[in-house]
Amino acid sequence: MRQTWKMVAGIGLAIVASERPFAQGVVMQRNLSLGMARTIADAAQAECKSKGYNTSVAVVDRAGQVLVILRDEQATAQTAEMARRKAYTARMFRIPTLEFQKRTEEDQGRAAQRDLSDILALSGGVPIQVGTDTIGAVGSAGSTLETDDACARAGIAKVAGLLK
Repeated sequence: MRQTWKMVAGIGLAIVASERPFAQGVVMQRNLSLGMARTIADAAQAECKSKGYNTSVAVVDRAGQVLVILRDEQATAQTAEMARRKAYTARMFRIPTLEFQKRTEEDQGRAAQRDLSDILALSGGVPIQVGTDTIGAVGSAGSTLETDDACARAGIAKVAGLLK
């Protein structure tokens, strides 16, 4: 009888302990607002336009879903898709796509990451971060790779004071 009691008590403790990882609760997350996404996109596109380029800009949220896509009326059609994929890549890997491009070229163990759906290993995508929390990303396409990167960064710089 005593052994049975110990076994029942042990099972009871195991059940209680196993429930802890599945406890319900509220998850709090910072999210990119539509207004902030528009401001970033407008600033990034304006930066490229000031350098003589007709580009597209995309801003994605923390899940990699599009919030804003802008395509200059003189930008070619594929630039919108390229901007979206650059933003998605920057968000998913939480690094600028320029860095992602270099990592996947230099490290053959990471080269297959380029084959994932919607990934684009070209510079011009930059994550949007609050501290170490990546809440979205911006992608720019249609100018040079260096300028696309600078334009994406200019978009984030426009709202830098709000990302603290």
